Amino acid sequence: MSDFYLFNTLTRTKEKFEPLEPPRVRMYCCGPTVYDYAHIGNYRTFVFSDLLRRSLLLHGFKVLEVMNITDVDDRTIDGAAKKGLELSAYTGPYIEAFFEDLRQLRIRQAEHYPRATEHIAEIIALVRRLEERGIAYRSGDSVYYRIGGFKNYGRLSRLDSSGIQAGARVEADNYDKENVRDFVLWKGGRDESVAWDSPWGRGRPGWHVECSAMSMKYLGETFDLHCGGVDLTFPHHENEIAQSEGATGKPLARFWVHAEHLLVDGQKMSKSLGNFYTFRDLKQQGHSASAIRYLLLGTHYRSQLNFTTEALHAAASAVGRLRDFHERLKICSPPPGAREEPALWCAQAFREALEDDLSISQALSALFDFVREVNRLIDLRTLSAESRARALEELRLCDSVLDVLEPDREEDEEFVRGVEALIEERNQARRSRDFGRADNIRAELDTRGVVLEDSPQGTRWKRKG
Repeated sequence: MSDFYLFNTLTRTKEKFEPLEPPRVRMYCCGPTVYDYAHIGNYRTFVFSDLLRRSLLLHGFKVLEVMNITDVDDRTIDGAAKKGLELSAYTGPYIEAFFEDLRQLRIRQAEHYPRATEHIAEIIALVRRLEERGIAYRSGDSVYYRIGGFKNYGRLSRLDSSGIQAGARVEADNYDKENVRDFVLWKGGRDESVAWDSPWGRGRPGWHVECSAMSMKYLGETFDLHCGGVDLTFPHHENEIAQSEGATGKPLARFWVHAEHLLVDGQKMSKSLGNFYTFRDLKQQGHSASAIRYLLLGTHYRSQLNFTTEALHAAASAVGRLRDFHERLKICSPPPGAREEPALWCAQAFREALEDDLSISQALSALFDFVREVNRLIDLRTLSAESRARALEELRLCDSVLDVLEPDREEDEEFVRGVEALIEERNQARRSRDFGRADNIRAELDTRGVVLEDSPQGTRWKRKG
């Protein structure tokens, strides 16, 4: 087996990835905060984590993935209060929408999706552990992490914590601290409707502590991979390390892997700029989930992704080319005596590119070079039957990572509507005795993998293959 390399944010180098207990990989990815529908910047990270997971599986690893759901924080509490709802009634529909978006984007399900509100006991236990070690302290009804008690603070983000000046804004928590650098672990309850009993009185967890508590519950005190968006490097991931390693004295994760920002038309996504999109917004504009998925995974994860309408159309075109090629391979019948095989194949180059820090551009380049070569042989009618079978296998292996070949239900319904519209147009042409137009429509449907069967009762159709 070849080696698998990833860029480790912790060391700022590309390193050979070796799990603690091969072939098992334990992986944690920061998930959504469910105060609203997830936006496409969020899904850039989630599609990246899916690409990482599928690439690890293709390499031969077995993956155990955990993705948290933050269902209690200032934004969820404020949103619920504004709508006069209980917290769970407010967050529930957004959680359901998140899972539906994952399904449509074909992001494989993680093994666990722990929610913060369902892990209060684990969070309290971790805070108490930090308190016992002298790294956490109580102030009023709240508990804070003493950054000065953790000597490696700032290692992930290359932050010189000693340079943070008194009064600087590190996070938006308006609570009393010993030092401005400290962050909250447990917030004293000001809203009794969203509070839990604890040794420090009623309150709720801070944002950072939930990920430490839940990752260690499901993956152990040290696991293989922690991924997320680059915007979480500081303070969130830095604080996760401080909490977990402060409690255990062990490394939290061996590899930290971060996806870069998504821009829209070259600018940061912002509601005020009118360029803020959720996945659902794009679907309502008529864009397919497969095109959105392809665009989100098609740029290397450590490069900023510029999301434009033109890029989305190009992604849809690329998906269409792959699907047309797939259909053509399925229905082509190599003539007797055809013996030629492609001058190049794609599976090995595709896999090797992904093993080199998920080099998706090189992987896609190898795939489309292969598509052009095989199409050339099909056009020449020299592709052998054995090569056709192998080409299908290699294409499907690549699609085990891309997952764009098969249309989803909505896309399939659109395909059916398009076929039936063309059949009706053909029927009109035949009634008008415009047989040339009728023949052209039949030929067009044939290129789409559709066979027509005319009978006195009307025209029926079926897919080839």
